[in-house]
Amino acid sequence: MSIKLGPAGVPLSCKGRTIVEGMDDIISLGLETMEVQTVRMVAPQHFEQYWQAGVLANKTDFEMNIHGPYYSELLGGKVERGRSLAKIEATLQAARTINARHITLHTGHYGDFGRGQAANEQVANVFSGIVDRIHDIWHDDEDEFPVFPWIKNGTPSKIGVETSGRQELWGSLEEVLEVVNHVEGTVPVLNIAHIHARGHGQMRTSEDYGELFDIVRESIGTKEFYCHFSGVEHRTGNAMHYTQIKKSDLNFEPLAEFIVEDGGWLDITLISDSPLLEHDAMYMMQNIEKSRHKQLERKAREDRRRALALQTGKSEEELRSKETQIAQARKTAGQPAEPAPKAPAEPVKKEDAAAEPEKATKTKASKPKKETKKAEEKKEDDLFDFDEDDDDLF
Repeated sequence: MSIKLGPAGVPLSCKGRTIVEGMDDIISLGLETMEVQTVRMVAPQHFEQYWQAGVLANKTDFEMNIHGPYYSELLGGKVERGRSLAKIEATLQAARTINARHITLHTGHYGDFGRGQAANEQVANVFSGIVDRIHDIWHDDEDEFPVFPWIKNGTPSKIGVETSGRQELWGSLEEVLEVVNHVEGTVPVLNIAHIHARGHGQMRTSEDYGELFDIVRESIGTKEFYCHFSGVEHRTGNAMHYTQIKKSDLNFEPLAEFIVEDGGWLDITLISDSPLLEHDAMYMMQNIEKSRHKQLERKAREDRRRALALQTGKSEEELRSKETQIAQARKTAGQPAEPAPKAPAEPVKKEDAAAEPEKATKTKASKPKKETKKAEEKKEDDLFDFDEDDDDLF
């Protein structure tokens, strides 16, 4: 099992705001990948950064990835499709320069096609052309790249087809898998937040993730997965916007549990799309480690129970039941006891009520001053009488 985590863009904590400085910060955090964002355009002045990032990635085995334009219209008319492909061309050139392993691309609205086989065939044709283009860029024999050894010795970037998070956009899980299954050189980009939103909040348990990864594996026969994860606000099957993971109904713990418990066959890259970027990437890494510790503790308990069963001659089920009873007893003993119900106050007779003020006045007047002072001091001491052995004050 291989897991790589990183942010979608330069980390928020990076002071320099350049790609190379962002890579340095990511590596220092213990993360292993990032996704360069070219979601609107690729600025020519950034190509020097891209080249430096490519050299650093090649020397350190750091996994670089890149995200293409958000606003694609690959199912639009000739003009809209040509404009989108021009933006994608700039992304492909940048991907070669930084030695990107994955290029994430969107398809856009259904347009006049609507849902169905015709739209899927059109998307497959467009992505087939994009795959041919990245191979042409990578294997351009007319250019000599002495400073780009990864171009001559490596393999072209994989074209990622991302799942969409809105009903009016092409990119349901089934549509993406059908296109990827027919176009060699493409891979599905599983945006978990989009899948969750489009499925009306369907990603809830570790079993849901197991079913998701099994569907992909059975459809295209892969163990390598490229995924995006973040919190998401969604309504009526549509993603509204990304949120930090802790403020969403999309929890990361079930995915961490699946990866540790049943994902030994996975080779997965997880990109944090959260507004908190590297902070939520670290949060995901911590949850995976926590799930690993829980797994080790459970295995240790099972081994101890097995050894005890051999010594005592009891079955493991009996020992497990006994452990459950002991744990329940400790939990019950730790709960505060319920206060006893107060007895109903007896009605005061009129004669007694009339005598009470006089009795109280007499008692107060007859009390010696010295005794009253001692009583007040004792009362004050009782207010601050803490048990030194009590460790549960905080």
